[in-house]
Amino acid sequence: MTTPAGTDPRPLVRVERGGGVAVVLLDRPEALNALSDGLREALVGALAGIAEEEGVTAVVLTGSGRAFCAGGDLKAMQQRLERPQGSVAFAGWRRMHTVSAAVTLLHSLDKVTVAAVNGPAVGLGCDLALCCDFVVASSEATFAMSYAKRGLVPDGGGMYYLPRRVGLAKAKELLFSGRTVAAEEAMEIGIADRLVEPAALLEAARTLAEEMTAASPTALALTKSILNRSFELELDEVYALGASAQAICYTTDDHREAVRAFLDSRRRG
Repeated sequence: MTTPAGTDPRPLVRVERGGGVAVVLLDRPEALNALSDGLREALVGALAGIAEEEGVTAVVLTGSGRAFCAGGDLKAMQQRLERPQGSVAFAGWRRMHTVSAAVTLLHSLDKVTVAAVNGPAVGLGCDLALCCDFVVASSEATFAMSYAKRGLVPDGGGMYYLPRRVGLAKAKELLFSGRTVAAEEAMEIGIADRLVEPAALLEAARTLAEEMTAASPTALALTKSILNRSFELELDEVYALGASAQAICYTTDDHREAVRAFLDSRRRG
């Protein structure tokens, strides 16, 4: 459990560990898990801690109550409008550093990340889902990049993550319109990877996380680190990074044991 100092004493992020999977629960249901300053800081703290845990190989991110995450906190937006205009830009810049830290941690974790989207994922909430390796959606999930409707640009990484899932033209349509995408359409266009009934959501997300972490953690982490950059790299750069990563894999116990097991099975066969 993580609670930032000087904020609501109730934990805003809860972490449950089991079988190598850490379930990270955004726990501000009365506000549809909207990202207040406290929740942002709590999420960064929780993810930073998990990043150091060797026993955790996968992370499942979900929300409590009926929403995954409603995005930015509307009360904070109203308070921003009431502040002296000269201080708004710098305060927003500082706040966005915390947002980008949370999203970047999720995206770059050397562990498999799965968003279990149980309800609305709006604005920054949609960014949090999209930056994960996989998205499992409840049939009650919805997705909306609603920034344009608030007179804002996507500032949580959505302009990076969304085109990689749905293509550039579809990403423009969703970002320009800010419209809501239901779970079935999200599955059809590639926002979601699996669609399940609400009661099966967490179990499905856990199962996917376990399936994706059955191989060597080192190999998975190195593969993910290259794949995350592959759209920006030249082919020779991918080859070079792959060669360096492979040299590391050659030295691991996982590789040695896998080769021995394969050879033993061939001999017995």
